[in-house]
Amino acid sequence: MKKIIVWFRKDLRLHDNPVLWEAAKQGIIIPVFIWSEEEEREYAGSEATRWWLHHTLLTLERNLKAKGLPLILRLGNSLEELTSICKQTKADAVFFAERFEPFIISRDSEITKSLLLRGLEVRLFSANLLFTPSNLLNQKNEPYKVFTSFWKKTMIESVNLPLSVPVNMVSYNKSIPTLRVSDLGLLSTIGWDEKFHMYWDPGENGAIKKWGNFTSEGLSRYVKDRDIPSSSSTSLLSAHLAWGDISVRAIWHSVKGLNEIESSEYMHESIQAFLRQLIWREFAYNQLIYFPTILHTPLREKFKKFPWRGSDEEFLKWQKGLTGYPLVDAGMRELWETGTIHNRIRMVVASFLTKHLLISWEEGSEWFKKTLVDFDAANNAMGWQWVAGSGIDAAPYFRIFNPIIQSKKFDPDGIYIRKWVPELAKIPSKYIHEPWKAPKNVLMECDVVLGKTYPLPIIDHSFARMRALEAYAQIKN
Repeated sequence: MKKIIVWFRKDLRLHDNPVLWEAAKQGIIIPVFIWSEEEEREYAGSEATRWWLHHTLLTLERNLKAKGLPLILRLGNSLEELTSICKQTKADAVFFAERFEPFIISRDSEITKSLLLRGLEVRLFSANLLFTPSNLLNQKNEPYKVFTSFWKKTMIESVNLPLSVPVNMVSYNKSIPTLRVSDLGLLSTIGWDEKFHMYWDPGENGAIKKWGNFTSEGLSRYVKDRDIPSSSSTSLLSAHLAWGDISVRAIWHSVKGLNEIESSEYMHESIQAFLRQLIWREFAYNQLIYFPTILHTPLREKFKKFPWRGSDEEFLKWQKGLTGYPLVDAGMRELWETGTIHNRIRMVVASFLTKHLLISWEEGSEWFKKTLVDFDAANNAMGWQWVAGSGIDAAPYFRIFNPIIQSKKFDPDGIYIRKWVPELAKIPSKYIHEPWKAPKNVLMECDVVLGKTYPLPIIDHSFARMRALEAYAQIKN
C-alpha cells in the first residue's frame, strides 16, 4: 500500500479533514506535525496562541492514538524534517492542507518543488475555508474590495459537504523517532498562560462541545445580543477555527440545516447574522491572499503618511486597561485575563488606540498577536485596518467610536464593566460609564478615589476626536 505522510498544520482535527480522508482512502497514514523555524519566528511573542496550540496538539495526539495512529512531532526546518521522515518510512507521498500566510506560501512552494524532485507525490487540499478563493472574483476577474458585494457573491456559491472521520485508517507499523508536545517549547516560561485553563478547552473535542452549546443556547439570541459583551450569545469558536480544531464547512452546513427546520423568523435572522460572520472571516482571507501586504502595510496608500503621535506611556496604559474609560479598560483587562475580547469591545479598544491616542494600528495588531488565543493573521490584520480606516472597505477614518456612548448602549447596567474593572463595582449605573462625573460623596461611598484607585481619563474625548479629524485632514489633502 502507498505510504502517505499526512502533514497536519492548521487543520488539527479528524472530522472534515480532506487530507486525512484522502490518505485513508489511498493507503497507510503517517501523521506528522512540525513546529517549524518559520513559525517559531512568526509566533515568537504570541504566548496565548502558542498555549492554545500546545493543548490542541495534545488533543489531536490523543484522538489519533485512539484510532491507532501515533502522531510524529518534530521541531525545526520543515523540509529537512519531512525529508527525514520520508527516508525513515520510505513514504511515497506527502499530503497537506493549504495555508495562506505570505511567509508560509513561499516556503510551501519550495518544499513542494523539493519533494517532487525526490520523486514523491505531493497533494495540497483546501481544508480551512468555505470557498476556493479563485472562485470569488468579480466580473473584472479581480478580488472584491467591498464586503457587501463579496457577501452576495458567496450566496450563489456552493460549499462542499463536510467529510466524516474516516472509519478504516491503516497506521504505519514501525517505530519512528518523535518528540513530545512539551518538547516543542510552545508554553510561556513565566506561566502567564496557566489561567487560560479556567476559560478554554482547546482542541477538537472542546470545539465540538462548544458548538453544540451555542446552537442549543446562544444562536437563538445571536442577532439580538451579539453586541452585548455581558451576554453569552456568541459562539466563542474563533480560537478553535484559528487552528482548525473545528471545520468551518461543518459549521456552515450545521447552521444551514437549522435554518431549514426552524420556523421562527427571529431565528432565521440570527442564522443569517452568524453566517455573515463566517463570510467576514472568508473576506479577511481573500484580502490576505490578494493583498498580502495587509499584515504590515496600510492598504490605502495615503495612510502611509499618517501622523501617528501617541506615546509609549499612553500605549502602556491602554495595554493595562488604565485609560480611565471603563469600557475600554474592561476590554483590555478581559483580553489579558482570558486571551480574548468581545468583538464589539475589540472595535472600541482598537478605535480608542488609533483615533483617541493616535497610536499606529500596527502596534495594536502586535499586542493582539501576543495576547489573543484566537490570533489569526488574516482576521487580525483586516480588523485593525478596518478600524483604523486604512484597509479596503474600511470604516471611514472620521468614524470615531465614542467609548462613553458605546458603554451606555451595549453595557447599560455596567455588568461587563463591573466584572473586569472591580474597583468600580459599587458605582451606580448612572455614573459607571463616566465615573469622573459622579459626586464626591458617591465616589467616597463606593471607595473610589479618581487618580488613585481608578485613573482619570487619559484624554478628553472631544479633544481626541478633533485631533484625530485634523490628522485625517492632513493625509486627505
